[in-house]
Amino acid sequence: MSLKDKNILITGADGFVGSYLAEELINNGSNVHGLIQRGTGDLYSKNLTDHGIENSLNLIEGDLTDITSLANALDISEPDYVFHLAAQSFVPASFQNPLGTQMINCIGTANLLDAIRVKDYNPKIIFAGSSEEYGLIITSNEQYEVAKKKYQTIFPEPEEIPELPINETNPLRPMSPYATSKVYGDFLMRNYFNSFGMETIVSRAFNHEGAGRGPMFVTSVITDQVAKIKTGETNQIKIGNLNSFKDWSHVKDIVIGYIKLALNGKSGDVYNQGAMRTNSVLSYILLSLEEAGYHIDSIETFNGDKNVSEPTVMDNSSIFGVKFDKTEVDKIMLEDGLEYTIKDKGINVHTDKGKIAVNFDPERFRPAEVPIMLADIRKIQEIGVRMEYSLKDIINDQLNYFMH
Repeated sequence: MSLKDKNILITGADGFVGSYLAEELINNGSNVHGLIQRGTGDLYSKNLTDHGIENSLNLIEGDLTDITSLANALDISEPDYVFHLAAQSFVPASFQNPLGTQMINCIGTANLLDAIRVKDYNPKIIFAGSSEEYGLIITSNEQYEVAKKKYQTIFPEPEEIPELPINETNPLRPMSPYATSKVYGDFLMRNYFNSFGMETIVSRAFNHEGAGRGPMFVTSVITDQVAKIKTGETNQIKIGNLNSFKDWSHVKDIVIGYIKLALNGKSGDVYNQGAMRTNSVLSYILLSLEEAGYHIDSIETFNGDKNVSEPTVMDNSSIFGVKFDKTEVDKIMLEDGLEYTIKDKGINVHTDKGKIAVNFDPERFRPAEVPIMLADIRKIQEIGVRMEYSLKDIINDQLNYFMH
């Protein structure tokens, strides 16, 4: 069974993930229709041209907040499958414009589902939910007490600590307007399955990166600056919170996961997508420098504290009951509670080519931060999904993109 010769509608087809998905489906013989924002039809997205597919899919202009345009897109595409990826997906922007985020992500998703219902089409619908829906994950009793003091109320209360790795039944505690909007879409998808029998599947993908990732996302912020250090355009890095741990996957692995969900996923169900590893923003910076040709001897804060020798030595020991690749500094942060704060102002990275300063930018810190993400992906593995790319593979693809 495959999606060859099937009619596919991708909302947000010219986005970062949508363009990778469209390319994969086109290469496998699908008839791909891409819904793109109204008014951009004659201005091919750089994502589409980067993938060489701007003339290989049928672009349909529309607007998620205009149900008539969605009905039109359905009539044109007559989809066997719908991949609903379009969204306002930049978390910091959702704090700046919460209402705009809700209009696109909540009302837009409701419009799409109801257009499908009213027009009486019966596609299988894959919804791009998010790991951000899980939000505040409790990792230790100490962290629980700190979080309770900071937020006053934690709901739902944890049933056991730590709440890692994160499986599909973990509590949802969204920490941003974006995350909240994805919870809405997640529940709405399942409600339309239960109420109207629509074939909906929710993917809660953890962070996925690769060449072409938007310049405002943290992995691109890092690799762009490292590429500029490599070419002599700058000698420092500016960044926000180094302590945040993410489960980073390659976008190509996530795209294959979407296709596997369309083929083998159970309607009405929810599936995590991720790499089942967690690494800090700090490690993403250090590994990016290493992949760019810098050997790292040690790191320390600007005032000489919190010194870590050989911070990028890799370790595969078990943490939270899961064995995964992590750096020495990741291990120390996870096991010993090492934390960097705005008061530290930054860290110095001592390399074989000299010292590189990593400056903390207070404006890049979120009002509410998700401390750690580590996906339990055993459920999606049962339908044949495998993660092929390492963290260094992702970093190399991004560095090459910015270098060239």
